[in-house]
Amino acid sequence: MDDYMALSQLEGLTDKLGIPIRYEKIEDELTGTGGLCRIEGNYILIIHSKAGVKEKIQIMIEALKRFDLNDIYVRPALRELLEEYDK
Repeated sequence: MDDYMALSQLEGLTDKLGIPIRYEKIEDELTGTGGLCRIEGNYILIIHSKAGVKEKIQIMIEALKRFDLNDIYVRPALRELLEEYDK
């Protein structure tokens, strides 16, 4: 699976979980390129709009690892990708 397909599928998975993704400009003084936040009890994934595809994938995977995905259908190639990052 190429990176753009992986990114698209990860975006779909976050949507299934009800987690909105916001691509925002993150000021230079801050470190990092984004992550999972909880605002007023709701999760939101904020990703720097200028992050590269691989960075976006890594941020999404780090966020998704916090959730139980056993009862959600995840395409085998995507599940394999998620498990790779878990090691």
